[in-house]
Amino acid sequence: MNGLRAIRIGLWAIVGLAAIAVVALTVGTGPDSLLGRFLTGGEPAAGSPGVGSVGGPFSLVNQRGETVTEAALKGHPSALFFGYTYCPDVCPTTLADLTAWMKELGPDADRLKVFFVTVDPERDTVEQMAAYLAAFDPRITGLTGPPPAIDAMLKEYRIYARKVPQEGGGYLMDHSAAVYLFDNNAAFTATVDYTDPPSAALAKLKRLVGVS
Repeated sequence: MNGLRAIRIGLWAIVGLAAIAVVALTVGTGPDSLLGRFLTGGEPAAGSPGVGSVGGPFSLVNQRGETVTEAALKGHPSALFFGYTYCPDVCPTTLADLTAWMKELGPDADRLKVFFVTVDPERDTVEQMAAYLAAFDPRITGLTGPPPAIDAMLKEYRIYARKVPQEGGGYLMDHSAAVYLFDNNAAFTATVDYTDPPSAALAKLKRLVGVS
């Protein structure tokens, strides 16, 4: 199992390098920039450069067909993960991790809103999202919508996503693999990286919801 996870981390490190290039173009590379903090393992401080650049308006639908906007991120801490239902590895792994972390948080998890936002709206219909998320914690909300609406949100939230055609037809999606954390005011605060140890990831979530 440890060997398999090491292979997964190695593969997604390649995706991460591509994502870093995109972030470098959008938010800069200085020590106080979002990329600088990512590279050094730091978390952004309120009011520092780059923090306010992550997030913004959106209008999508959840797995029940209900409209969801950026207003859904206010009044409580939130965790956003961007992926797709046809993902062979990182997406189901991360959603399973989020399910386990929410169980670890116990009743405190009710204060946390978790969103799974598709980067593949062509295939991730409302019905597909509902069927896929049935395997994970029922409090996880899936978000999808028309491609222009998804593209606009990816730009607002500085998410890397790229279609990769496969031999014989079909495609996979390269995409940012981190979980993005937001406070009660929908302000970006930190990320849970795919390579974070479970204890570190859980500690970030506990800090987000105010658990000592």
